[in-house]
Amino acid sequence: MDPHLLRTFVAVLDHRSFSIAASALGYTQSAVSQHIAALEADLGTRLVERRPVAATPAGARLLEHAPALLLRLDAARADLARLHRAPSDRLTLACSPAALGAPVARALARLRDSTRVDVEVRVVGRKAVIEEVLTARADLGLVDGVAAPSDPLPLPDLGPTVTLAVSEAPLAVVFPDGHPLAGRDAVRLTDLAQAQWIDSPDTAVPLDRLRAVCGADGFRPRFRHLGTDIHGLAALAAADHGLAVLPLPLAATLPGVTAVPVRHPRLVHRTELLHPADPCAPARRLAHLLTDRGGSPGHEDPRRA
Repeated sequence: MDPHLLRTFVAVLDHRSFSIAASALGYTQSAVSQHIAALEADLGTRLVERRPVAATPAGARLLEHAPALLLRLDAARADLARLHRAPSDRLTLACSPAALGAPVARALARLRDSTRVDVEVRVVGRKAVIEEVLTARADLGLVDGVAAPSDPLPLPDLGPTVTLAVSEAPLAVVFPDGHPLAGRDAVRLTDLAQAQWIDSPDTAVPLDRLRAVCGADGFRPRFRHLGTDIHGLAALAAADHGLAVLPLPLAATLPGVTAVPVRHPRLVHRTELLHPADPCAPARRLAHLLTDRGGSPGHEDPRRA
């Protein structure tokens, strides 16, 4: 399967248009049509309906595999390029919104005190953090999620990438100030399954993750918040557009909402650090500062293909 054809296939379905995909990829529309036809001939099945543009059942199944396949190819190219990389005094850190807090800011300050390095911090969605690290657009990343205490996050296959636990914190549901449940000492998520929720997959705990960990239907969105603005999410929750689950230390600082700890199920908000198997010196130093482990290899959790 030619990756160039696969990339064209993904672009066509992402844009729902052959002409827009051609413009995005820098091809002619005719070339895009030829790429799709060649991929369909290779796989022996029709993948894309032309009018309107949509995936066939076979195309939808291929689309489940394609992004991960293309990411691993890009990651392999980036990993080889790192072998010939010159030393740099620049560091790029990619963070999901709830992973960037005071401890990270303090670690960056200690890094700048001990080394002469220019730092760039990018706040992006959780999937984008992984992509930034794997494709070498970032030197290391911080990604957050929910897990059972001391369990690793359920991350996808990361290839030759090292994953380190950074922190664990309690979870909380954010209610508008004055909500009838805002005075509770704790809540059970299963009791709130039929409540109104804000779907904020890159900022709060994703609703599909809540359904999975609770083993319950429900957690349906009343409002969708797309992006990485935590204070914007808090403003929506404060205006009674729905509930959201955030790490308790963060939720307790947000205006207009009351953070009530989650009692059941027994879960924590976990932050993990990702870096390539052979990180640059500033990335290695920051990893040591964030994990406070002195760089001992015994504390690393390599996740390899």
